[in-house]
Amino acid sequence: MTFLRLREDIKCVFERDPAARHTLEIITCYPGVHALLLHRLSHRLWNLRLKWIARLLSNLGRFLTGIEIHPGAKIGRRFFIDHGMGVVIGETSEIGDDCTLYHGVTLGGTSWKKGKRHPTLGNNIIIGAGAKVLGPIHIDENARIGSNAVVVNNVSSGATIVGIPGRPIEQKEGDFEQESVLNPSGEFQPYAEVASLAGSRNNNTESIDQLTQEIAAKLDFLRERIEIIEAKTDKK
Repeated sequence: MTFLRLREDIKCVFERDPAARHTLEIITCYPGVHALLLHRLSHRLWNLRLKWIARLLSNLGRFLTGIEIHPGAKIGRRFFIDHGMGVVIGETSEIGDDCTLYHGVTLGGTSWKKGKRHPTLGNNIIIGAGAKVLGPIHIDENARIGSNAVVVNNVSSGATIVGIPGRPIEQKEGDFEQESVLNPSGEFQPYAEVASLAGSRNNNTESIDQLTQEIAAKLDFLRERIEIIEAKTDKK
């Protein structure tokens, strides 16, 4: 079973990372694979109630890979963490099959109370770099979460979420938000620009231009007033 899982892990890396060249490279050079293998062992120890040893092993994995996966987290098959640095997966997180996480992703909790406090991911989920998925929420299958999004509410099946706070985008042709996270063939781009930030930048630019025009108009008004006052002074 373990060997079969390892073969699946290696195969899914080839499918999702065009930089992967051969099996030896994946086994020796991919921290996401290393973190997953260590998690499977620590998760077994956790379920055997050897929790201190499990935590020790998971901390060793964090030291070696830069990826923190709590041994209590439940992770499905063909799970891929690309690049990996800064990924955090909390204790009560549940991840389905065929999911992909990019670097800087957090599956975090929003409560100090024990019990379910981390996200549940369905099958075939992609979460872009730097995104934060927080609380005991459900991300349904085939959903996509854009880079740097902050998601605190449930996400429906097949939805694409962007922005802070995260919100679904409508799949309309020519829509800026859609174009920012989908390439011309309609594929999700995990490194795409966060649409809300880009839109915010455009709005800020317009606001600055408007303020500049208002300031220039007021300066012109002040110059006219000064000229009038100077003219009256000269007459006296």
